[in-house]
Formats: sequence, C-alpha cells, structure tokens
Amino acid sequence: MTAKRSAIVTGSTSGIGLAIARALAETGSDVMLNGFGDAAEIEAMRAGVATRYGVEARYSGADMSKPDQIARMVDEATEAFGKVDILVNNAGIQYVAPIEEFPPEKWDQILAINLSASFHAIRHVFPGMKQRKFGRIVQIASAHALIASPFKTAYVAAKHGIAGLTKTVALEGAEHGITANAVCPGYVLTPLVEKQIPEQAKARGISEDAVIRDVLLAAQPTKRFVTVEEVAALAVFLCSDSAASITGTTIPIDGGWTCH
Repeated sequence: MTAKRSAIVTGSTSGIGLAIARALAETGSDVMLNGFGDAAEIEAMRAGVATRYGVEARYSGADMSKPDQIARMVDEATEAFGKVDILVNNAGIQYVAPIEEFPPEKWDQILAINLSASFHAIRHVFPGMKQRKFGRIVQIASAHALIASPFKTAYVAAKHGIAGLTKTVALEGAEHGITANAVCPGYVLTPLVEKQIPEQAKARGISEDAVIRDVLLAAQPTKRFVTVEEVAALAVFLCSDSAASITGTTIPIDGGWTCH
C-alpha cells in the first residue's frame, strides 16, 4: 500500500480476523481490533500488534448484534485514526441443527451478527470513504455464500445475503474509489469451525473424526483446511491499490470445494 491506511477488522481477537488484522498492520495500517475474550489477553494482543508492526492499534468491544455499538466503534476508530479507509467485516457465529429443531432465537442472532452487522458498519464508514474517494470493504463470507449445506439454515442464508450486499455496495461505491468484495473461505480450522465439529457429530449421529474426514474435508479436493494466513493474504491484496478494479466479486478460497 502506498499511503498510510487505517482499518477496522471485526471479530479479530482470534482466527481469521486476527490474522487479517496482523497482516494489515504488517503493511503499515493502523488497526481497530474487535471481538470478545479475556481482557488481559486482548490487551496483550493489541499491544503486540502495535509494538511488532509499529502502528497504532486500538480495541473496541462492540457487540456486533447491537447497531448503536457498531456506530460507536466506527466513531472511535475515526477519532483515533482520523479516518477509516478499510473495513473488514469478519465477525460471525454458527449454529448447526435440523431446520425443524433450529431455535428461532439462534436464527435472529446469526442474521444479526453475520449479515446485519455488515450493513450497519458499511453504512457508517461509507460517507467518509466517499468524501475521500477511497475505501476498501472486504466481507469475510464463506463458501456457503455460494453453495449450501444441510443443518445451517441461518448461516447459509446470512452468507448468501452478504454476497448480495457486497454487490450492491460495490455498485454504489464504484465511482467513488470504493471497492467491496466478499472472500469465501472453505473450512478453516478456527474456533468457529472447531465448535461445529461436535455439533455436526450430534446432528448427523456420527463421530467427530468422521465429521472432519467425511463432512468437512470431504468437501475440499485438497483434503486440507484452508489456513488463516491464506485468507489474510487475499484480504490484504483486495485492500491494496493494485486491486482498485476488483469489486463486487465473491472469491472462493476453498481448496476447490465449489468446483463440484
């Protein structure tokens, strides 16, 4: 990146989000971390990013299901950094169950965090990006933005919604130097996926080892999990000046899963 940038990465206290935050900081971008966890561990993480990469690193504990907290996070980042150039919407949760057993409150929660939170965050960063004629919005979607799997009604619906939201935002930002793209990872061994394994085992009536072998990695021709570093590298490229003409896309990084 040729200019000093500043970024918000939601859900960045672990997994893909943390890898992206670190990778952006490595390019020299100031970064706002966000997510849940032990306060001391998060502070050590924040300080580590700032010290290792020589950038300003902040933390917001905004609950991504709460629109007012999302707005406050954007305001805090704008005040701290002077602007928000990059928004990476990564926060997400999962719940696995047959549709007739799927709790309505889980449906509402997943749509709020996995879909609506992106809308609220984009809505608040967009005016500043338009004014400055630059913005990079990266949605960490999923292969489930492109295809479906059983027992994931809310997650699949939300991720398909992210694909549509991304395309619309790309069209609205196209003449203002703003790009919007959705990165669609296959299975990455993150805390979110690790939590799914026993849930899938229960829903399908099989062992956890069988879930990994016959459900998760069976979908990916490479027969390995995608790494957080691979996802982060793609996200950082999409935030770069070199990606100025890439917008409105849904880019699989799934070991060939969506080739089927």
